[in-house]
Amino acid sequence: MGSRLNPYIAFDGNARQAMEFYHDILGGKLELGTFSDFGSSESPDPEKIMHATLSTADGFTVMAWDVPERVPFNPGTNVALYLGGDDAGLRSYFEKLSVGGTVAMPLKKQIWGDEAGTLVDQFGITWMFNITQQQP
Repeated sequence: MGSRLNPYIAFDGNARQAMEFYHDILGGKLELGTFSDFGSSESPDPEKIMHATLSTADGFTVMAWDVPERVPFNPGTNVALYLGGDDAGLRSYFEKLSVGGTVAMPLKKQIWGDEAGTLVDQFGITWMFNITQQQP
């Protein structure tokens, strides 16, 4: 299998809702494991998510957890999830992820010739999109 790099998102108690939302949009297989499923007493709420993985048919993998109290939770703007390619389905993802969130940059043609846009979803996660356009 080799090595791979994928996002692992920290949430403050709403990882289940966020991952179910992403699953509804991106499809694929969603695996959710609570702290109690793993036999951990790290969280005062044993039903919080200790580890979640969403694996899609498009090859996307997103992981997440609900941070326990001992781990500082400081949401910020230093990380974004990037979806890029020439798939027209990316437009649909953009529209669906923006529901309940904020579009920071509408999806439109940019000076480099591709369509690009940025949004912050309802869970505070930044998503960046770049849809490659066919060159004449």
